[in-house]
Amino acid sequence: MLPCRDERSIMKLTSLGAGSGFTLKNLQSNFIVEIGGKRLLIDAGTDLRHALQARSMRYHDLHAVYISHLHFDHMGGMEFLAFCTKFDPTFVDESGQKRKLIVFIHPSMVAGLWDTLKHGCTLPNERTTLETFFDVRPCTDGEFTFEGTKFTLVRTTHYFNGPLVAPSYGLQWQAANGKVVFLTTDTTLTMEVATIQLGSDLIFQDCETTKTPSGVHAHYTHLVALPAEVKRRMWLYHYQDGAKPDCVQDGFAGWIESGQVFDLSA
Repeated sequence: MLPCRDERSIMKLTSLGAGSGFTLKNLQSNFIVEIGGKRLLIDAGTDLRHALQARSMRYHDLHAVYISHLHFDHMGGMEFLAFCTKFDPTFVDESGQKRKLIVFIHPSMVAGLWDTLKHGCTLPNERTTLETFFDVRPCTDGEFTFEGTKFTLVRTTHYFNGPLVAPSYGLQWQAANGKVVFLTTDTTLTMEVATIQLGSDLIFQDCETTKTPSGVHAHYTHLVALPAEVKRRMWLYHYQDGAKPDCVQDGFAGWIESGQVFDLSA
């Protein structure tokens, strides 16, 4: 008899979308990490309903969500998740008990997430909070564990607001196949990002393709100057609609397509 395979050795990453916040064709850049049949949603943009439907998924298929920062292409679908999961009596766990989606988030963003959602998530005759809808788990130690896999938050510089840094929190984890994965979320190209890139085997990199750099994302013209050994491990996403450079010819692994699946299983 063959030995039973540990379910946690079955891991894949699915791109729900690969486009920028204002894409009309590629859906916004949100991802799902699946470990042994349990799904962690990485960011929940305003396109979420359509992105799930395009992949033949429903909110029932989600078990947790991670929010990297508070721009709407990364958290605008949270109201949809809040109401659907709270009021759908079929949103239950394996034992049939009503459940809440787990929300992993940097502690500094918890209040801001609720400040954004509360205007649409008030209920009659009830004092509502973020915990009314979700099982909120702030990542106070800079990490969280989902289905036996540790995910480390990586603070990146999304943009500067005067002298202040507006951060996004990417994720780094060791996949079931042993590879170290780095998903940047939204970031400019800084030394802190470059350091994490060097220590990662597989990189999913924010990349804008506008004619001129915006200063809030890593631009293709900057990324193309990276060392060849980094580019060959790097997949690009969060691009604008329209024509794109031939990134494979330039040494990258490729452009991520909406719906693309990466097998990270052992």
